[in-house]
Amino acid sequence: MQTNFTAEQLATPRIGTANQILRKCVHCGFCTATCPTYVLLGDELDSPRGRIYLIKNMLESGEPADAKTVKHLDRCLSCLSCMTTCPSGVNYMHLVDEARAHVEETYRRPPFERLLRNVLAYTMPRPRLFRLSLIGARLASPLAPVAKSFGATRIAALLGLTPKRMPAPEPIGRPGIYPARGQKKGRVALLMGCVQSVLDPGINAATIRLLNRLGFEVVVSGEEACCGSLTHHMGKEADALARARRSIDQWTKADVDAVIVTASGCGTTIKDYGHMLRHDAAYAEKAKAISAKAKDVTEFLIMQDLPEARGGLRLAYHSACSMQHGQKIRTEPQKLLRRAGFTVMDVPEGHLCCGSAGTYNILQPEIATRLRDRKVANIEQLSPQAIATGNIGCITQIGLGTKIPILHTVELLDWAYGGPKPERLPG
Repeated sequence: MQTNFTAEQLATPRIGTANQILRKCVHCGFCTATCPTYVLLGDELDSPRGRIYLIKNMLESGEPADAKTVKHLDRCLSCLSCMTTCPSGVNYMHLVDEARAHVEETYRRPPFERLLRNVLAYTMPRPRLFRLSLIGARLASPLAPVAKSFGATRIAALLGLTPKRMPAPEPIGRPGIYPARGQKKGRVALLMGCVQSVLDPGINAATIRLLNRLGFEVVVSGEEACCGSLTHHMGKEADALARARRSIDQWTKADVDAVIVTASGCGTTIKDYGHMLRHDAAYAEKAKAISAKAKDVTEFLIMQDLPEARGGLRLAYHSACSMQHGQKIRTEPQKLLRRAGFTVMDVPEGHLCCGSAGTYNILQPEIATRLRDRKVANIEQLSPQAIATGNIGCITQIGLGTKIPILHTVELLDWAYGGPKPERLPG
Protein backbone atom coordinates (compact mmCIF):
# COMPACT_ATOMS: atom_id res chain seq x y z
CA MET A 1 0.00 0.00 0.00
CA GLN A 2 1.36 3.41 -0.94
CA THR A 3 1.44 5.99 1.85
CA ASN A 4 1.88 9.75 1.73
CA PHE A 5 3.10 10.84 5.12
CA THR A 6 5.27 13.92 5.41
CA ALA A 7 8.84 13.69 6.71
CA GLU A 8 7.70 15.48 9.84
CA GLN A 9 4.93 12.93 10.43
CA LEU A 10 7.29 9.99 9.87
CA ALA A 11 9.57 11.35 12.59
CA THR A 12 6.90 10.62 15.23
CA PRO A 13 6.92 7.08 16.69
CA ARG A 14 3.20 6.45 16.08
CA ILE A 15 3.27 7.41 12.40
CA GLY A 16 6.59 5.70 11.83
CA THR A 17 5.21 2.43 13.17
CA ALA A 18 1.93 2.75 11.28
CA ASN A 19 3.70 3.57 8.01
CA GLN A 20 5.82 0.41 8.13
CA ILE A 21 2.73 -1.72 8.75
CA LEU A 22 0.54 -0.01 6.13
CA ARG A 23 3.12 -0.45 3.38
CA LYS A 24 3.02 -4.23 3.83
CA CYS A 25 -0.67 -4.47 2.90
CA VAL A 26 -1.23 -5.60 -0.71
CA HIS A 27 -5.06 -5.29 -0.72
CA CYS A 28 -5.48 -9.04 -1.31
CA GLY A 29 -8.59 -9.34 0.86
CA PHE A 30 -7.75 -12.74 2.35
CA CYS A 31 -8.48 -11.18 5.74
CA THR A 32 -12.11 -10.50 4.90
CA ALA A 33 -13.01 -14.21 4.84
CA THR A 34 -11.99 -14.71 8.47
CA CYS A 35 -13.05 -11.36 9.97
CA PRO A 36 -16.08 -11.91 12.26
CA THR A 37 -17.60 -8.47 11.72
CA TYR A 38 -17.28 -8.70 7.93
CA VAL A 39 -18.77 -12.22 7.98
CA LEU A 40 -21.75 -10.88 9.95
CA LEU A 41 -22.22 -7.42 8.44
CA GLY A 42 -20.80 -7.71 4.91
CA ASP A 43 -19.51 -4.13 5.00
CA GLU A 44 -16.03 -3.58 3.56
CA LEU A 45 -15.36 -0.92 6.19
CA ASP A 46 -16.01 -3.57 8.84
CA SER A 47 -13.23 -5.74 7.43
CA PRO A 48 -9.52 -5.45 8.25
CA ARG A 49 -8.78 -4.17 4.74
CA GLY A 50 -11.46 -1.49 5.05
CA ARG A 51 -10.26 -0.44 8.48
CA ILE A 52 -6.69 -0.24 7.22
CA TYR A 53 -7.82 2.29 4.61
CA LEU A 54 -9.67 4.27 7.26
CA ILE A 55 -6.61 4.28 9.54
CA LYS A 56 -4.34 5.32 6.67
CA ASN A 57 -6.58 8.24 5.73
CA MET A 58 -7.03 9.29 9.36
CA LEU A 59 -3.32 9.32 10.15
CA GLU A 60 -2.22 10.86 6.84
CA SER A 61 -4.63 13.76 7.27
CA GLY A 62 -3.16 14.70 10.62
CA GLU A 63 -6.69 15.62 11.67
CA PRO A 64 -8.78 14.38 14.61
CA ALA A 65 -10.62 11.11 14.04
CA ASP A 66 -14.12 11.48 12.58
CA ALA A 67 -17.32 9.68 13.58
CA LYS A 68 -17.31 7.33 10.58
CA THR A 69 -13.78 6.09 11.25
CA VAL A 70 -14.45 5.69 14.96
CA LYS A 71 -17.64 3.71 14.30
CA HIS A 72 -15.86 1.06 12.25
CA LEU A 73 -12.75 0.94 14.47
CA ASP A 74 -14.98 0.46 17.51
CA ARG A 75 -16.60 -2.52 15.80
CA CYS A 76 -13.23 -4.27 15.52
CA LEU A 77 -12.92 -7.08 18.08
CA SER A 78 -9.11 -7.20 17.93
CA CYS A 79 -9.53 -10.94 17.49
CA LEU A 80 -6.49 -10.91 15.15
CA SER A 81 -7.91 -13.63 12.92
CA CYS A 82 -6.82 -11.41 10.04
CA MET A 83 -3.18 -11.74 11.10
CA THR A 84 -3.42 -15.53 10.93
CA THR A 85 -4.65 -15.43 7.33
CA CYS A 86 -2.61 -12.46 6.03
CA PRO A 87 0.03 -13.68 3.54
CA SER A 88 1.94 -10.38 3.71
CA GLY A 89 2.61 -10.29 7.45
CA VAL A 90 0.63 -7.11 8.15
CA ASN A 91 0.79 -6.51 11.91
CA TYR A 92 -2.81 -5.38 12.28
CA MET A 93 -2.58 -5.63 16.08
CA HIS A 94 0.01 -2.88 16.34
CA LEU A 95 -1.71 -0.79 13.68
CA VAL A 96 -5.13 -0.80 15.35
CA ASP A 97 -3.47 -0.13 18.73
CA GLU A 98 -1.88 3.04 17.30
CA ALA A 99 -5.18 4.02 15.68
CA ARG A 100 -7.13 3.60 18.93
CA ALA A 101 -4.64 5.75 20.82
CA HIS A 102 -5.08 8.45 18.16
CA VAL A 103 -8.88 8.19 18.47
CA GLU A 104 -8.71 8.45 22.26
CA GLU A 105 -6.56 11.57 22.03
CA THR A 106 -8.41 13.38 19.26
CA TYR A 107 -12.08 12.30 19.17
CA ARG A 108 -14.76 13.69 21.45
CA ARG A 109 -17.26 10.90 22.10
CA PRO A 110 -20.88 11.56 23.10
CA PRO A 111 -21.17 12.22 26.87
CA PHE A 112 -22.80 8.90 27.88
CA GLU A 113 -20.38 6.81 25.84
CA ARG A 114 -17.43 8.72 27.25
CA LEU A 115 -18.75 8.19 30.78
CA LEU A 116 -19.34 4.46 30.24
CA ARG A 117 -15.85 3.92 28.83
CA ASN A 118 -14.24 5.84 31.67
CA VAL A 119 -16.22 3.90 34.28
CA LEU A 120 -15.19 0.57 32.72
CA ALA A 121 -11.56 1.64 32.42
CA TYR A 122 -11.49 2.73 36.05
CA THR A 123 -13.37 -0.09 37.76
CA MET A 124 -12.45 -3.26 35.86
CA PRO A 125 -8.66 -3.13 36.44
CA ARG A 126 -9.16 -2.66 40.19
CA PRO A 127 -10.28 -6.01 41.71
CA ARG A 128 -11.79 -4.66 44.94
CA LEU A 129 -13.69 -1.89 43.20
CA PHE A 130 -14.73 -4.28 40.43
CA ARG A 131 -16.14 -6.71 42.99
CA LEU A 132 -18.15 -3.93 44.65
CA SER A 133 -19.44 -2.76 41.26
CA LEU A 134 -20.56 -6.31 40.43
CA ILE A 135 -22.51 -6.52 43.68
CA GLY A 136 -24.26 -3.27 42.76
CA ALA A 137 -24.89 -4.46 39.21
CA ARG A 138 -26.33 -7.74 40.47
CA LEU A 139 -28.85 -5.83 42.61
CA ALA A 140 -29.83 -3.81 39.53
CA SER A 141 -29.82 -6.75 37.10
CA PRO A 142 -33.64 -7.22 37.16
CA LEU A 143 -33.80 -3.82 35.44
CA ALA A 144 -31.91 -5.09 32.37
CA PRO A 145 -35.10 -5.75 30.31
CA VAL A 146 -36.37 -2.27 31.21
CA ALA A 147 -33.09 -0.67 30.12
CA LYS A 148 -33.22 -2.59 26.84
CA SER A 149 -36.81 -1.53 26.17
CA PHE A 150 -35.73 2.11 26.47
CA GLY A 151 -32.88 1.56 24.00
CA ALA A 152 -30.12 1.49 26.65
CA THR A 153 -28.64 -1.68 25.16
CA ARG A 154 -25.20 -1.15 26.65
CA ILE A 155 -26.54 -0.80 30.17
CA ALA A 156 -28.71 -3.88 29.58
CA ALA A 157 -25.67 -5.79 28.32
CA LEU A 158 -23.60 -4.73 31.32
CA LEU A 159 -26.30 -5.84 33.75
CA GLY A 160 -26.83 -9.06 31.80
CA LEU A 161 -23.16 -10.00 32.21
CA THR A 162 -23.38 -9.86 36.00
CA PRO A 163 -22.93 -13.34 37.51
CA LYS A 164 -26.00 -14.73 39.26
CA ARG A 165 -23.82 -15.86 42.15
CA MET A 166 -20.65 -14.12 43.20
CA PRO A 167 -17.90 -16.67 43.87
CA ALA A 168 -16.37 -16.56 47.31
CA PRO A 169 -12.75 -15.32 47.44
CA GLU A 170 -10.21 -18.16 47.23
CA PRO A 171 -7.50 -18.39 49.91
CA ILE A 172 -5.23 -19.99 47.29
CA GLY A 173 -4.32 -17.25 44.87
CA ARG A 174 -3.98 -14.35 47.24
CA PRO A 175 -0.63 -12.49 47.23
CA GLY A 176 2.15 -14.62 48.67
CA ILE A 177 4.61 -17.42 47.94
CA TYR A 178 3.25 -20.93 47.44
CA PRO A 179 5.99 -23.52 47.98
CA ALA A 180 6.68 -26.43 45.68
CA ARG A 181 5.87 -29.94 46.82
CA GLY A 182 8.73 -32.39 46.81
CA GLN A 183 11.83 -31.53 44.84
CA LYS A 184 11.77 -27.90 43.68
CA LYS A 185 12.16 -27.57 39.90
CA GLY A 186 11.83 -23.82 39.56
CA ARG A 187 10.24 -20.55 40.64
CA VAL A 188 7.50 -18.87 38.62
CA ALA A 189 5.28 -15.82 38.98
CA LEU A 190 1.54 -16.03 38.39
CA LEU A 191 -0.42 -13.06 37.09
CA MET A 192 -3.07 -12.47 39.74
CA GLY A 193 -5.08 -10.35 37.32
CA CYS A 194 -8.11 -8.15 37.83
CA VAL A 195 -11.38 -9.36 36.29
CA GLN A 196 -10.57 -13.08 36.48
CA SER A 197 -9.49 -12.94 40.12
CA VAL A 198 -13.00 -11.66 40.95
CA LEU A 199 -15.20 -13.57 38.48
CA ASP A 200 -13.49 -16.95 38.85
CA PRO A 201 -10.74 -17.10 41.50
CA GLY A 202 -10.76 -20.89 41.21
CA ILE A 203 -8.71 -20.63 38.00
CA ASN A 204 -5.65 -19.21 39.77
CA ALA A 205 -6.17 -21.63 42.67
CA ALA A 206 -6.16 -24.60 40.29
CA THR A 207 -3.02 -23.28 38.58
CA ILE A 208 -1.14 -22.90 41.86
CA ARG A 209 -2.14 -26.36 43.09
CA LEU A 210 -1.07 -28.02 39.87
CA LEU A 211 2.24 -26.14 39.58
CA ASN A 212 3.06 -26.82 43.25
CA ARG A 213 2.45 -30.55 42.75
CA LEU A 214 4.72 -30.48 39.70
CA GLY A 215 7.55 -28.98 41.77
CA PHE A 216 7.27 -25.25 41.10
CA GLU A 217 7.26 -22.50 43.67
CA VAL A 218 4.64 -19.90 42.71
CA VAL A 219 4.90 -16.20 43.51
CA VAL A 220 1.73 -14.08 43.44
CA SER A 221 2.33 -10.36 43.72
CA GLY A 222 -0.66 -8.31 44.75
CA GLU A 223 0.98 -5.16 43.45
CA GLU A 224 0.68 -5.83 39.72
CA ALA A 225 -3.11 -6.53 39.55
CA CYS A 226 -4.14 -5.54 35.99
CA CYS A 227 -1.57 -6.08 33.24
CA GLY A 228 -2.87 -3.08 31.25
CA SER A 229 -4.65 -5.07 28.56
CA LEU A 230 -8.13 -3.63 29.17
CA THR A 231 -7.17 0.02 28.93
CA HIS A 232 -4.63 -0.68 26.17
CA HIS A 233 -7.39 -1.91 23.88
CA MET A 234 -9.50 1.12 24.74
CA GLY A 235 -6.72 3.43 23.50
CA LYS A 236 -5.87 4.70 27.00
CA GLU A 237 -2.13 4.32 26.52
CA ALA A 238 -0.87 6.27 29.54
CA ASP A 239 -2.84 4.05 31.92
CA ALA A 240 -1.89 0.85 30.08
CA LEU A 241 1.82 1.65 30.05
CA ALA A 242 1.80 2.60 33.73
CA ARG A 243 0.26 -0.78 34.56
CA ALA A 244 2.78 -2.56 32.32
CA ARG A 245 5.67 -0.84 34.12
CA ARG A 246 4.28 -1.79 37.52
CA SER A 247 3.94 -5.42 36.47
CA ILE A 248 7.45 -5.46 35.05
CA ASP A 249 8.85 -4.05 38.30
CA GLN A 250 7.10 -6.72 40.37
CA TRP A 251 8.15 -9.66 38.22
CA THR A 252 11.71 -8.42 37.77
CA LYS A 253 12.07 -8.08 41.56
CA ALA A 254 10.61 -11.56 42.08
CA ASP A 255 13.47 -13.09 40.02
CA VAL A 256 11.42 -15.87 38.44
CA ASP A 257 12.05 -18.35 35.64
CA ALA A 258 8.71 -17.67 33.96
CA VAL A 259 5.61 -15.49 34.26
CA ILE A 260 2.55 -17.75 34.05
CA VAL A 261 -0.65 -16.25 32.64
CA THR A 262 -4.05 -17.95 32.76
CA ALA A 263 -6.03 -15.32 30.78
CA SER A 264 -4.97 -15.51 27.14
CA GLY A 265 -6.01 -11.91 26.46
CA CYS A 266 -3.60 -10.75 29.15
CA GLY A 267 -0.92 -13.08 27.82
CA THR A 268 -1.08 -11.49 24.38
CA THR A 269 -0.51 -8.05 25.90
CA ILE A 270 2.26 -9.12 28.29
CA LYS A 271 4.12 -10.80 25.44
CA ASP A 272 3.91 -7.44 23.64
CA TYR A 273 5.43 -5.38 26.48
CA GLY A 274 8.73 -5.25 24.59
CA HIS A 275 6.99 -3.46 21.71
CA MET A 276 4.77 -1.28 23.88
CA LEU A 277 7.73 0.09 25.87
CA ARG A 278 10.33 0.10 23.10
CA HIS A 279 10.75 3.90 23.31
CA ASP A 280 11.09 3.95 27.12
CA ALA A 281 14.80 3.99 27.88
CA ALA A 282 14.26 2.94 31.50
CA TYR A 283 12.03 -0.03 30.67
CA ALA A 284 12.76 -1.18 27.11
CA GLU A 285 15.18 -3.96 28.05
CA LYS A 286 13.28 -5.04 31.17
CA ALA A 287 10.07 -5.17 29.12
CA LYS A 288 11.72 -7.43 26.53
CA ALA A 289 12.95 -9.75 29.28
CA ILE A 290 9.50 -10.08 30.86
CA SER A 291 7.86 -10.61 27.46
CA ALA A 292 10.30 -13.45 26.83
CA LYS A 293 9.44 -15.05 30.18
CA ALA A 294 5.66 -14.77 29.74
CA LYS A 295 3.98 -18.13 29.15
CA ASP A 296 0.38 -19.19 28.90
CA VAL A 297 -0.16 -21.89 31.51
CA THR A 298 -0.73 -24.53 28.79
CA GLU A 299 2.40 -23.40 26.95
CA PHE A 300 4.34 -23.97 30.17
CA LEU A 301 2.69 -27.26 31.11
CA ILE A 302 3.28 -28.87 27.73
CA MET A 303 7.02 -28.77 28.53
CA GLN A 304 6.62 -30.64 31.84
CA ASP A 305 6.69 -34.33 32.66
CA LEU A 306 3.13 -35.02 33.71
CA PRO A 307 2.04 -38.06 35.77
CA GLU A 308 -0.81 -40.46 35.08
CA ALA A 309 -4.18 -38.73 34.82
CA ARG A 310 -7.84 -39.54 35.42
CA GLY A 311 -9.80 -37.48 32.87
CA GLY A 312 -12.56 -39.01 30.78
CA LEU A 313 -15.15 -36.39 29.91
CA ARG A 314 -16.07 -35.50 26.34
CA LEU A 315 -15.00 -31.88 25.85
CA ALA A 316 -15.51 -29.21 23.22
CA TYR A 317 -12.40 -27.05 23.13
CA HIS A 318 -12.96 -23.38 22.31
CA SER A 319 -9.70 -21.71 21.33
CA ALA A 320 -9.84 -18.07 22.41
CA CYS A 321 -8.83 -15.60 19.69
CA SER A 322 -6.06 -14.22 21.89
CA MET A 323 -4.75 -17.76 22.24
CA GLN A 324 -4.80 -18.99 18.64
CA HIS A 325 -4.33 -15.69 16.77
CA GLY A 326 -2.64 -13.48 19.37
CA GLN A 327 -0.18 -15.94 20.94
CA LYS A 328 -0.18 -18.53 18.13
CA ILE A 329 -0.89 -21.31 20.63
CA ARG A 330 -3.02 -23.67 18.57
CA THR A 331 -2.47 -27.29 19.66
CA GLU A 332 -0.94 -27.32 23.15
CA PRO A 333 -4.19 -27.10 25.17
CA GLN A 334 -5.85 -29.91 23.22
CA LYS A 335 -2.75 -32.09 23.51
CA LEU A 336 -2.65 -31.57 27.27
CA LEU A 337 -6.32 -32.41 27.69
CA ARG A 338 -6.03 -35.56 25.56
CA ARG A 339 -2.92 -36.61 27.46
CA ALA A 340 -4.94 -36.16 30.66
CA GLY A 341 -7.54 -38.65 29.41
CA PHE A 342 -10.22 -36.34 28.01
CA THR A 343 -11.87 -36.74 24.62
CA VAL A 344 -11.43 -33.38 22.90
CA MET A 345 -13.46 -32.08 19.96
CA ASP A 346 -12.61 -28.94 18.00
CA VAL A 347 -15.47 -26.47 17.50
CA PRO A 348 -16.64 -25.78 13.91
CA GLU A 349 -15.77 -22.23 12.75
CA GLY A 350 -13.23 -22.22 15.54
CA HIS A 351 -11.41 -19.24 14.04
CA LEU A 352 -14.39 -16.92 14.63
CA CYS A 353 -14.63 -14.89 17.84
CA CYS A 354 -17.29 -15.56 20.49
CA GLY A 355 -17.88 -11.82 20.88
CA SER A 356 -16.31 -11.28 24.30
CA ALA A 357 -13.14 -9.33 23.39
CA GLY A 358 -12.51 -7.48 26.65
CA THR A 359 -15.21 -4.82 26.96
CA TYR A 360 -16.63 -5.46 23.47
CA ASN A 361 -19.69 -7.36 24.68
CA ILE A 362 -20.65 -4.27 26.68
CA LEU A 363 -19.75 -1.61 24.12
CA GLN A 364 -21.01 -3.51 21.03
CA PRO A 365 -23.71 -5.77 22.51
CA GLU A 366 -25.70 -6.49 19.33
CA ILE A 367 -22.73 -7.80 17.36
CA ALA A 368 -21.35 -9.60 20.42
CA THR A 369 -24.65 -11.41 20.99
CA ARG A 370 -24.86 -12.56 17.36
CA LEU A 371 -21.32 -13.92 17.56
CA ARG A 372 -22.03 -15.64 20.88
CA ASP A 373 -25.15 -17.34 19.55
CA ARG A 374 -23.26 -18.52 16.48
CA LYS A 375 -20.46 -19.88 18.66
CA VAL A 376 -22.87 -21.63 21.04
CA ALA A 377 -24.74 -23.26 18.13
CA ASN A 378 -21.46 -24.66 16.81
CA ILE A 379 -20.52 -25.98 20.25
CA GLU A 380 -23.88 -27.54 21.06
CA GLN A 381 -23.99 -29.55 17.84
CA LEU A 382 -21.04 -31.53 19.26
CA SER A 383 -23.06 -32.50 22.38
CA PRO A 384 -20.09 -32.20 24.76
CA GLN A 385 -20.29 -32.86 28.49
CA ALA A 386 -18.27 -29.69 29.14
CA ILE A 387 -16.48 -26.89 27.32
CA ALA A 388 -12.82 -26.05 27.87
CA THR A 389 -11.18 -22.74 27.05
CA GLY A 390 -8.31 -20.54 28.23
CA ASN A 391 -9.79 -17.07 28.69
CA ILE A 392 -12.12 -15.66 31.35
CA GLY A 393 -13.87 -13.41 28.82
CA CYS A 394 -14.85 -16.40 26.70
CA ILE A 395 -15.97 -18.33 29.77
CA THR A 396 -18.30 -15.49 30.75
CA GLN A 397 -19.58 -14.79 27.23
CA ILE A 398 -20.24 -18.38 26.12
CA GLY A 399 -21.59 -19.32 29.54
CA LEU A 400 -24.43 -16.84 29.08
CA GLY A 401 -25.65 -18.70 26.00
CA THR A 402 -25.55 -22.34 27.04
CA LYS A 403 -26.24 -24.64 29.97
CA ILE A 404 -23.21 -26.79 29.14
CA PRO A 405 -20.62 -26.18 31.89
CA ILE A 406 -17.63 -24.18 30.67
CA LEU A 407 -14.31 -24.30 32.50
CA HIS A 408 -10.77 -23.12 32.15
CA THR A 409 -8.41 -25.73 30.72
CA VAL A 410 -6.21 -25.61 33.81
CA GLU A 411 -9.17 -26.43 36.11
CA LEU A 412 -9.71 -29.66 34.18
CA LEU A 413 -6.00 -30.47 34.22
CA ASP A 414 -5.73 -29.80 37.95
CA TRP A 415 -8.63 -32.21 38.55
CA ALA A 416 -7.19 -34.85 36.21
CA TYR A 417 -3.84 -34.71 38.00
CA GLY A 418 -5.10 -35.03 41.55
CA GLY A 419 -6.85 -31.78 42.37
CA PRO A 420 -10.46 -31.31 43.49
CA LYS A 421 -13.30 -31.75 41.06
CA PRO A 422 -14.58 -28.39 39.75
CA GLU A 423 -18.07 -27.61 41.07
CA ARG A 424 -19.47 -26.92 37.61
CA LEU A 425 -18.67 -30.35 36.22
CA PRO A 426 -21.50 -32.87 35.79
CA GLY A 427 -21.69 -35.70 38.30
